[in-house]
Amino acid sequence: MKLLWSPPSPYSSKVRMAAHFLDLELNAVRVDTNTAPAILVENNPLGKIPTLLTDDGASVFDSVAIMHYFDRLAKGKLYPSKKGKRTDAEVLESLCDGICDCLLVIMYERRFRDEEKIHQPWIDRQWKKATSGLAHLSANPPKSGKKLNGGHFALAATLGYLDLRFKGQWEADHAPLIDWLAWFEKKFPAYQELKTNA
Repeated sequence: MKLLWSPPSPYSSKVRMAAHFLDLELNAVRVDTNTAPAILVENNPLGKIPTLLTDDGASVFDSVAIMHYFDRLAKGKLYPSKKGKRTDAEVLESLCDGICDCLLVIMYERRFRDEEKIHQPWIDRQWKKATSGLAHLSANPPKSGKKLNGGHFALAATLGYLDLRFKGQWEADHAPLIDWLAWFEKKFPAYQELKTNA
């Protein structure tokens, strides 16, 4: 399998961590979405990452679809089998992806607009959503069970992205998440290698 990805992408990080956890062999190909490389746009009409190219020639895109594809390949080892626990893991993943969506909007607003056109109220609105999500997670950190799941990888990727792009702006208010990440790193030593980076 071939994964089209980029180091700063939290969604790419989530998928790469899950593949490592499941011992799935991935040929990771770094792409720059800004240049719209042929290998990406020919396999994903949205031109977004991550995009997975399967061994049988199919394209799987959106990190959630890739995670569920991995789960099927691994015969259910990425998400809990019990309905309630699986729903909890899926909701956690959705919340973390939503936080990342808000953070990326902030980054794009700052990066791609001329300074005089940056709309600070829009940035503030996205940051409020992101911090509201983080506050919920701090008040209700994931249960530290025996097995890691897709929701855990989503949260780890989100915290990695916060560390990369928003260092010093969130940690003081979310100590439970710092503690959770320390637990996660013990369970998943490859985190430092696979987390979001520049």
